Amino acid sequence: MTKGKGRLAQKQRTREAILAGARKLIEEGRPVTVTDAAEVQGISKATAYRYFSDPNVLVAEAGLAVAVAPYEDIIGSAATLRARLAALAIYPFDLAVSNEHAFRIFLGTTLAAGVHSNVELKRGARRIPMFERAFAESSEQVAPAKRQKLIRALSTVTGIEAMVSLYDIVGADPKTARATVIDIIEAVLDRHLGHV
Repeated sequence: MTKGKGRLAQKQRTREAILAGARKLIEEGRPVTVTDAAEVQGISKATAYRYFSDPNVLVAEAGLAVAVAPYEDIIGSAATLRARLAALAIYPFDLAVSNEHAFRIFLGTTLAAGVHSNVELKRGARRIPMFERAFAESSEQVAPAKRQKLIRALSTVTGIEAMVSLYDIVGADPKTARATVIDIIEAVLDRHLGHV
């Protein structure tokens, strides 16, 4: 495992451990704080606050209780970088659609927390590491600036954000919404990686 992949995997494990700590507190009926969720897992308070600075966001995400498929399951048999990125890009949209109610609550909580906090809040914390892993594992060489541009573009066209835009603003039905997201993903990939 390369140094970059190892670091990304460790960050994801730490984040998931903090979420597991929060779920344990919820199950026990105890108040959830960032510090307590970290302590349950033997993680320092300082480390925990790098991942979750607002307990409301931690509770909302822990409450999702959505099993996110492992990277290997998401990419399946995709053999090329393009195919892997496409699979990783549509997955958050499908996950949000299958868990719409919980994701809408999570989105509302994180948006509200952002208004009342001076701390930068990030959603989609799994997307970027998965995209980065696809690049790290690929034999295709993509310049770092181009890679970051592509990750940013793919991250904006999927997940709950895309679902809300397509359902609530455009009025698309689920089938049309998903087809639209796939069209946009393909256009982004064409723009940055070229046509197949």
